[in-house]
Amino acid sequence: FVCTQRELLLCKSLPETLLFQLLGLSIATLSTVAHYGLRFTLISNISLDSNAYKAIHHSAFYFGICLSMTLILAALLSSAATVRESQCLTAMGFFCFALAFCGLIPAACWRYTHSTEVEDSMMDVYDFVYEEVRRNTSSFRRHELTAIHEAFLCCGKHSPFGDTTDVENMTCPPDQVHKEGQDCLQEIQDFLKKHMDFVFSLLGIAIGFTVYGMFLTSFLWFSIHFSSNLYRKGKYTLR
Repeated sequence: FVCTQRELLLCKSLPETLLFQLLGLSIATLSTVAHYGLRFTLISNISLDSNAYKAIHHSAFYFGICLSMTLILAALLSSAATVRESQCLTAMGFFCFALAFCGLIPAACWRYTHSTEVEDSMMDVYDFVYEEVRRNTSSFRRHELTAIHEAFLCCGKHSPFGDTTDVENMTCPPDQVHKEGQDCLQEIQDFLKKHMDFVFSLLGIAIGFTVYGMFLTSFLWFSIHFSSNLYRKGKYTLR
């Protein structure tokens, strides 16, 4: 079929902008699930101010929301720049992609250099609550420990002698006490490993898309800049 150069730019950029919007929505969804999920909010509410998990929990949510909004805004600006043939909107779209890239690189580096910090801080919360209940069985921490056991479907910390303590008998679900329940520290570690691997994969995809977005907006800017009137450039045949 035959189309003008303006239509060529639309055919090139609009499908990619939809992908950027989907990526932004995926990041926003993941951030919301991680922030308001039962297991994450439970540990965050129990953790002390001295524990690093609460700060990480809130920082990750706000970073994810800001990143998703930046990607969606960059996609919308790129679409509007292509339709209106505006160099200003194209430059703003490039700036949004560059801003997202500058935020993703430190996040990926932090994930690589602090690979176990989230796991350690979450397990420290469980250890603290467990020891509080073990030292004082009437403590209100018993209800928090019971909630953790029910949320993670686990039961205490396995003893090398294979027996259960009064803590497990009071706070574990009945089916977990009488059977060999899953060790909570191991369950927390496995759960976070799967979640963080998915987050790291999504960060890698987002970095690749932001780099591609910067190249795409650069191409659009130069195409508009060197074509003062795209309609008079004639028609092109796609083979």
